[in-house]
Amino acid sequence: MSTAAADGLPVEPQSLKKLSLKSLKRSLDLFAPAHSLLFAPDAESKRIRTGCKVRAEYGAVKDLPAEQGRGQGKGASAAPSTALALPGTQDTKGAQREGTSSAIVPAPLMLPKAPESTIPGKNTTLSIPGSSDRFSTSALMERIPSRWPRPAWHAPWKNYRVISGHLGWVRSIAFDPGNEWFCTGSADRTIKIWDLASGTLKLTLTGHIEQIRGLAVSQRHTYLFSAGDDKQVKCWDLEQNKVIRSYHGHLSGVYCLALHPTIDILLTGGRDSVCRVWDIRTKAHVSALTGHDNTVCSVFARPTDPQVVTGSHDTTIKLWDLVAGRTMCTLTHHKKSVRAMAMHPKEKSFASASADNIKKFSLPKGEFLHNMLSQQKTIINSMAVNEDGVMATGGDNGSLWFWDWKSGHNFQQEQTIVQPGSLESEACIYALSYDVSGSRLVSCEADKTIKMWKEDLTATPETHPINFKPPKDIRRY
Repeated sequence: MSTAAADGLPVEPQSLKKLSLKSLKRSLDLFAPAHSLLFAPDAESKRIRTGCKVRAEYGAVKDLPAEQGRGQGKGASAAPSTALALPGTQDTKGAQREGTSSAIVPAPLMLPKAPESTIPGKNTTLSIPGSSDRFSTSALMERIPSRWPRPAWHAPWKNYRVISGHLGWVRSIAFDPGNEWFCTGSADRTIKIWDLASGTLKLTLTGHIEQIRGLAVSQRHTYLFSAGDDKQVKCWDLEQNKVIRSYHGHLSGVYCLALHPTIDILLTGGRDSVCRVWDIRTKAHVSALTGHDNTVCSVFARPTDPQVVTGSHDTTIKLWDLVAGRTMCTLTHHKKSVRAMAMHPKEKSFASASADNIKKFSLPKGEFLHNMLSQQKTIINSMAVNEDGVMATGGDNGSLWFWDWKSGHNFQQEQTIVQPGSLESEACIYALSYDVSGSRLVSCEADKTIKMWKEDLTATPETHPINFKPPKDIRRY
């Protein structure tokens, strides 16, 4: 107990600031007296340091051969000397007069010749005795050429036709397997069928009560499938131009749709985070592929395992075994929503697009191949790739970029022009698709237009050269 407390005097409460200052003062008093004092020089360490310097700078010539400069006569000195004699000094002249060879004939100071096996260019690095710490071998190493594939030359694409006819955002597109017409679905709740050659309107189908987000045309039947925000999936008979089946089961809007290439089944993904499998003929709900945590917004089907691949707003891509109805693999490479995917028509690979990057994966295992070499820096809603290896991606800001599939090189950047009367913010590409031949590209946009693109036939590699720089680092994720 303190004296003040024993005498009955009140104890002054010490603040935290005061205690901190006391602690700082105590630390200062502890270390301050020795702060300006220097350590006493250590002769032994100085000697070692000097010896290291001598070895580093003169190690190559410090120990010369003992026989060099030794005389042949009997009067020659038996004790060899390794001192370097400079011409004109008194010792040297005296030694020459006496006929002794204790002095060494001066010679130019030269580093020992490196063996031929250590010459640069012989797949080795240069090695100089005693100087490994002072020479960097990075400048002497043979430069390895980049193994990144060089992009093939592609002609630039140009817009040659703008089709106006919808009264709302154009959200989806599908081509006829015979390459004679294509259909588009819009936020005006209609499906319009257009002639591919002339761009004229052939037919308008009505039946949905919300915007149409997905379309697919069957290769084996005269059927057209549509899906939209009204939770409905419809099958249209194009011989009668009317709905013959509806597939009920989605609990929310349906965002994407795909047909299996060999089996009569339909795949739909929606805002209920489920990819549903339907039997085309019986309207039966075959199975529900559950596992995503958010909207399933892109899907495509393959004839072999994995038969279904889905992309979701939960940033993941899932590869599904359709027979077992379970996930084979989950790809977590993206950091943002995977809104678009495209499978190469010939290679066993596919690409996925997100706001962070466009990535390429192999099939069937889903191994990551590489990123595209540029960033579009916008939300990518759609992508398509043709047999020539030209991939097109459409963004929220109206940017349409063309890529070389093999190398990931972005060889063309286009910006769509909104039609008169539209807002600048309506320069958004919602859907992209090549025709069956791959020579025409059709884009569906928020300014209610459909734009058609084709290659510029007048372009040559001389007029439009490839401006390609291989990446310095290859990201493995």
